[in-house]
Amino acid sequence: MNSSIRSTVDAVEHFIASLAGRGPGPELDVGALAIAAGADPDLDADTWLRELDRLAHGVDSLETLIHRLFVEEAFAGNTTNYYDPRNSLLHQVLDRKLGIPISLSIVCLEVGRRAGVSLEGVSMPGHFLVRPLATDHHLDAFDGGALLDLPRCEALFRTANQAGPDVPFGRHLLTTAPRRAIFVRLLENLRTVYRGLGRPADLEWVLRMRLALPGVGAQELVELGHTLGRQGRFLEGAKFLESQIAKWPQHAELLESSARGLRAQLN
Repeated sequence: MNSSIRSTVDAVEHFIASLAGRGPGPELDVGALAIAAGADPDLDADTWLRELDRLAHGVDSLETLIHRLFVEEAFAGNTTNYYDPRNSLLHQVLDRKLGIPISLSIVCLEVGRRAGVSLEGVSMPGHFLVRPLATDHHLDAFDGGALLDLPRCEALFRTANQAGPDVPFGRHLLTTAPRRAIFVRLLENLRTVYRGLGRPADLEWVLRMRLALPGVGAQELVELGHTLGRQGRFLEGAKFLESQIAKWPQHAELLESSARGLRAQLN
């Protein structure tokens, strides 16, 4: 195993270890940096934790948090290159001050946690938001920290999802996102990006991390097997799929069929 693959394996193992137990998982900053280490195994997490500390220094309210991040530091949504994978890697977001809704929201949440500003993530379909506790407003970190009331949240929802007036909208679509759900959403963004870019080595570590979180099914298992195959590791992919049959007997036929397809590539 070459050193780059070994480093990626270490990053995956470190992320999985951080999820051990049934609690909410690691703090968002620690978990997001553990995910980012899959792309950059040399990442020094302490450097970026200190950067979050710096950003939080002197912040004492929602207003000062918004001013610090979006006026003084000029964090912004990357509207020019939304699908750049760096937009989902926390250290790159902190360095470049560019991101997508969920990664910029993680910055807000972690700066707020350090500063004693009570915030929670909101997993609205199509667009991640931040909610100041005990308020009826939502902060859009992708739009310069704009504060949205419920009608503006609905307008954003309909734009993001191309949803017509026949699609109902309400507070049921503005649910609090626990940490593990945020990690899932971050990894799903990276999964989409790396798949679209045709980067199977990166897609592999993303999928391996994704398998450690809730909501996994046959699709993720088969995709990881074929991702290994796209790197010429057909036998490894087949063996992986076959190893999952005992755990997922309801998907046995699909897993066996996919494994046979990978083994056929060896002939």
